[in-house]
Amino acid sequence: MRGYCAGMTCAVISGLRGGDATSRDAEGGVFASVILDWGHPSVEQFYADITHEAMSEPEFLVAAHRVIQQRIRAVYALDDTQPVSVTLGRGRGSCSQRLAVLEALARRHGIATRVTGLILRGEFWYPRFRRLHAFIPEYVLLAWPEFLIDGNWCDVSEVLVEPTETTSFEPFANAGAETLFDALSRAPIRWTEASSCDCLDFSEFVDEELGTFDSRDALFAEFGQTMSAPIRAVIDPVFRNWSASG
Repeated sequence: MRGYCAGMTCAVISGLRGGDATSRDAEGGVFASVILDWGHPSVEQFYADITHEAMSEPEFLVAAHRVIQQRIRAVYALDDTQPVSVTLGRGRGSCSQRLAVLEALARRHGIATRVTGLILRGEFWYPRFRRLHAFIPEYVLLAWPEFLIDGNWCDVSEVLVEPTETTSFEPFANAGAETLFDALSRAPIRWTEASSCDCLDFSEFVDEELGTFDSRDALFAEFGQTMSAPIRAVIDPVFRNWSASG
């Protein structure tokens, strides 16, 4: 992995660090982790409110995503390693934190998950923070979930989008009420270049693909977080209460 920071300013702002950015094919799993703490009573209760015996695995994931949208308010929190139980307790979370909730619920349901690590250019978020471009990191680390369905690893948007004859989609503005987490259920999302794509194509914002990891814990342990710990300590208490609904 190339160095993403140079100079004192970047060292203070960015928490990203070099790691082994080789092609890898992680096995994933259903085990609980520090982030995906699905054995916590609050996660167990959330799970119990969603599941019933007749659900297929894709149906469960669609239902879980919908309930997360309804119950977990979208905010601009910065801590990607926050345990799912904390997110549920607060009733609010960033896209990354809400995706972690979906992963934890999937694992509790017996669906193996893993994540793809993506380094995105910060301008992906420029439309959402129109007056704060100077404060957006140049690079952002994203943990993008995959789920093992019928023996095949499926991208999160492949699982959540219902089949349709529509071959074109409204663009994702990354502004206003619709967050990336919300957009998952209305259109397939592609982070890699393709000759044709009936999807929301974000490949132009991907600076580097880091391969797949057994858990988001493993990804962030190896590469760090987008924001350094000192910066998160100062501004996360504000951002985690700042609604992303526009």
